[in-house]
Amino acid sequence: MTDFNSKHNRFVWCDIPVDDLDRACAFYEGVMGIGCHRESFGDIQFAVLDHHDGNGGCLVPRRPGQGGSGPLVYLNVDGRIRDAVQQVAALGGKVVQDVHAIGPHGWRALIEDSEGNSMALHSTVDV
Repeated sequence: MTDFNSKHNRFVWCDIPVDDLDRACAFYEGVMGIGCHRESFGDIQFAVLDHHDGNGGCLVPRRPGQGGSGPLVYLNVDGRIRDAVQQVAALGGKVVQDVHAIGPHGWRALIEDSEGNSMALHSTVDV
């Protein structure tokens, strides 16, 4: 069974819609402390976030009329949630709800990323 709470797993997988690929890459690189690499498939440009063992995701161009809402994706910032929250506003995002306990499941903060997407930062410890 895959350990989805491993420090190497960022999230299972998701496509995150963006308006500005460069700005979004800078945001996720800074908040998550990982790389962001541009790729293409046909005429579609996107960026893949560094990940291990098949768990990951990519930044994809927002479809016309899609808006900024989408699924709430939990991003793994285990052991550095306070630092990650500090990076959010500095990189063009917004802290919606500061770090708080979610019972036996650890700690989370609710944010909007640089593209207006709702996300949760998750850690097993409040650091």
